[in-house]
Amino acid sequence: MSPPHLLTLADLSVKQLKSTLTHAAYLKRVSLPLLQPRPHPAFVVQPPKSLSEKTIALLFSKRSTRTRLSAESAAHLLGGHPMFLSSADIQLGVNESLRDSARVIGGLVDGIFARVGDHTEVEMLAKHSPVPVLNALSSLWHPTQILADLLTLLEHLPSPSPLPTAPHASTSPGHSVPPDMLPADAPPNLDFGVLHGLTLAWLGDSTNVLHDMLVTYPRLGAKVRVAVPKSYPCPPEVWERVKQLGCEKGIEWSDDPLHAVKGADIVVTDTWISMGQESEKSARLAAFQGYQVTESLCRAGGAAEDWKFLHCLPRKPDEVDDEVFYGKRSLVWEEAENRKWTIMALFESMFGHWKLTPED
Repeated sequence: MSPPHLLTLADLSVKQLKSTLTHAAYLKRVSLPLLQPRPHPAFVVQPPKSLSEKTIALLFSKRSTRTRLSAESAAHLLGGHPMFLSSADIQLGVNESLRDSARVIGGLVDGIFARVGDHTEVEMLAKHSPVPVLNALSSLWHPTQILADLLTLLEHLPSPSPLPTAPHASTSPGHSVPPDMLPADAPPNLDFGVLHGLTLAWLGDSTNVLHDMLVTYPRLGAKVRVAVPKSYPCPPEVWERVKQLGCEKGIEWSDDPLHAVKGADIVVTDTWISMGQESEKSARLAAFQGYQVTESLCRAGGAAEDWKFLHCLPRKPDEVDDEVFYGKRSLVWEEAENRKWTIMALFESMFGHWKLTPED
């Protein structure tokens, strides 16, 4: 049996995407009472210990806050042992080939969560590893970030569907209660219909976060409007995956931030200067003038009245001002927390059961 690998959300079908997000919501519900005790015993359900006696290698060639903390805490809740290996501990492709490292590491652990530089590195790991490989971040793709973004939107966008009935709640028959008051073992109530017709605006560089947005949101019924300077185009290999999935029909690409935010329900950006691009700082700051997310820009462009803001973090004031970032439109803190639950869902499926998603 070949191990399942996930390098980009383009590797998942729509059914698999929904299955992963639903399972992430379930794991969040059963795990939160352990961290924030609730009064009713119906709220106490142990998360599955699918990683019991298993070791997960966290191969990080770049510094990390959210990804590392999410991965280590997720593995712990599943009963596993996360083993963090930085570039100071192991240098992929330096002292031995990536092919050899993949075989050696894969023979000693039960799963590999790799945050690498060039995307070819994680491709090589997946090609030769005898255990599942999950891309934590590469130069081209950032699948776990978009899963966290989706879970955040599903939790916070208004749903036209009625709230579910809590079977253990002391209410009259058929009375609905908020989802956060449901018992831990109640099935998640994610309404994927809220994504249909949604417009997301991206302002900034063509980064790995945008790339996974492009292969995901159009398949879920949302439109992506992109504003990127002409000198920072989408990599050809990414656009090829976009076309293979038929996602280009749901994408508008320009270099005009005002056009991108027109009618936007969600505005998304990322840092203009990623790790390793420090020498390009002056050129990048000049190229991205006019792309900063502000209330005035979104008002001038005609964004939806109740638009919300997402950012993968860490944030710099260049790409979004304080008013938006710390304001009522911002979902960045919820977004950051949801990294944990979506990573946890993938860990359980891939490393615990050797399935790409719970539905497989």
